Amino acid sequence: MMMKQNHTEPLLEIRDLKVKFPARKGMVTAVDGVNMTIHPGEIVGVVGESGSGKSVMSQSILRLREYDSAVSYEGEVLFEGQNILKLSQKQMRAIRGNRISVIFQDPMTSLSPVHTVEKQMTEVLMLHTRQSRKAARERCLELLKLTGIPSPSDCLKKYPFELSGGMQQRVMIAMALACEPRLLIADEPTTALDVTIQEQILNLIAELNEKLGMSVLFITHDLGAVAQLCHSVRVMYLGNLVEEASTQELFEAPLHPYTQGLLSCIPRLDSVRGEPLPIIVGAVPPLSQVPRGCHFCTRCPYADDRCRSENPPAVEARPGHKVKCWKYVNKEVPNE
Repeated sequence: MMMKQNHTEPLLEIRDLKVKFPARKGMVTAVDGVNMTIHPGEIVGVVGESGSGKSVMSQSILRLREYDSAVSYEGEVLFEGQNILKLSQKQMRAIRGNRISVIFQDPMTSLSPVHTVEKQMTEVLMLHTRQSRKAARERCLELLKLTGIPSPSDCLKKYPFELSGGMQQRVMIAMALACEPRLLIADEPTTALDVTIQEQILNLIAELNEKLGMSVLFITHDLGAVAQLCHSVRVMYLGNLVEEASTQELFEAPLHPYTQGLLSCIPRLDSVRGEPLPIIVGAVPPLSQVPRGCHFCTRCPYADDRCRSENPPAVEARPGHKVKCWKYVNKEVPNE
């Protein structure tokens, strides 16, 4: 998918976001100075290994972590020009599920097993739009049909455990779309599904993006899904965004050693039989042991003393292509 050319005001603008949690030895930083912009109608992918801060960053947009931990925020999260981090809980309830919706990784952890699909879907509409139960039910039928569920009226009568994984995820998407949100956060929406259903869900999100003009923040480990769905990509490692580019440029000419490592790990059809896949040596360190310099320096084959002592700034190495690596500071990289 080619990068959309946007000349409109940003729908979402994250400025120097830091998210900290209490730990035994004090506060640890899970998201460290993230900057990101999403325009109307844009699909932005965020990739990285487990522990890189993708989900914490996305959940911080709606301040979902406030209910289970003493989370601390710094920076700004501007949605339609409004700083979400400064809003009251009452104001946040008007945004969550209404103007910004979320699809989580496992639908069965989000759907109630003791309530029918109809009960759960109509509740969203009745709460946010004040529709009557009858009007809400009609809207639910429209949404289930939109997401490709056969026999929507039968689906409404069922409990989530009576549905397949793909059907559950479609119900979650229908619920997320109920109030016609401006932004959809999809946090690993295809991980628990088989390959065929994954393809259907990705196609569905792309179709809804085209039909409704809805922006999407797509969190995933699956680089293939990113290549298929997203207009641009952000690569995240240990709380930092280390690279940002259009999808096509990132896949064709990655700059950061971490991005290059992730892409090299993808199996290729022209690989030599019996040859082991490349790997990124080591593992993401715990938040209590974040390196002093570049966060990737303990695993980077090119790291030097400066990398180990100073965290590099994000620089625009090519037009629209940003990278956080000392190799590119004060250097412009020619287009390949």
